Amino acid sequence: MNRNLLLALKEVSKSFGGLLAVNNLSLNIHQGQIYGLIGPNGAGKTTVFNLITGVYPCTKGSIFSEEVDLTRLKPHSIVRLGFARTFQTIRLFVNMTTWEHVMVGQNLSADSSAGGVLPLGFGRKRDLERKAKEILVLLGLWEIRNQKASILPYGIQRKVEIARALSTGPKLLFLDEPTAGLNIQETKDLLKTLNQIHEQGVTLLIIEHDMRVIMELCDHIFVLNFGQKIAEGSPGHIQVNEQVIEAYLGKEE
Repeated sequence: MNRNLLLALKEVSKSFGGLLAVNNLSLNIHQGQIYGLIGPNGAGKTTVFNLITGVYPCTKGSIFSEEVDLTRLKPHSIVRLGFARTFQTIRLFVNMTTWEHVMVGQNLSADSSAGGVLPLGFGRKRDLERKAKEILVLLGLWEIRNQKASILPYGIQRKVEIARALSTGPKLLFLDEPTAGLNIQETKDLLKTLNQIHEQGVTLLIIEHDMRVIMELCDHIFVLNFGQKIAEGSPGHIQVNEQVIEAYLGKEE
């Protein structure tokens, strides 16, 4: 397997009763790229995220990271292998501060063995706090580190969720509609932040309905329709692909 290949889906399908939500999907994610996953509503995009991150089991097919089979692993095991995500609907702990959200994410740095649940040594605690500060500064959250999530504006809550995901130390970060509900300026700020995260060596896979964001940000785009991959390629290639245009705009009779 290509050593730069972080993730491979091989003929993955997912059925919910009689509904085939994902149909025979194969795709490869390589290190160092920013990927987009797009398609009309109901195309199966979030289901793909849920399959990769262990929320749902695959009905058919397999998911590999390097030589590790992720197909039947639990979500916490997948996170420990370097895969983190955000959600389409923000899932923060309303009574926790911004700082506490990052520290919760860092709990995955501790081993689950007996030694891992003992109090952290001073040096280890200091390292985690330093890393937490770096993440909060990167996302522009340091000044509000002691504010509870419940009082933060929606756009800032989005960033807190990304900070929590980053605190797990991912090599691949899945973002489910990160600009949903943001105004123009908040979207511009988030795009800048996502580029900075990418520059830190994190590969990104983004579900997004705003095509301006996708075309500006992504190196490579996958397009789903009715659970099937109908196209993939560079933004320029996707913009002129007839199947993609038909999926979004319909076919003229």
